[in-house]
Amino acid sequence: MAKKRRPAAPSQPAQDKPATLKDLLSSEVLDKLKAQANEAKAEQERRQDEERARAVEARKAEQKRLENDFEYLLNNSSLDWKKHK
Repeated sequence: MAKKRRPAAPSQPAQDKPATLKDLLSSEVLDKLKAQANEAKAEQERRQDEERARAVEARKAEQKRLENDFEYLLNNSSLDWKKHK
């Protein structure tokens, strides 16, 4: 007795897949959204760079202030004067 073969399960064609937002939007709108995302990313990087620059300036100002503070220099200097002969 021969085995009966079942028909193969039909595979879903690409047309039956649910539509995504990218498929529904026109290419012009997609380009605008991509440009806007790139601008937002560039703006965020610019803000981070400015924040880093401000932090560096604040550290430099604090260091300059401490260099003019005699008590700080006295507490943080080496008391081994033989090195400076």
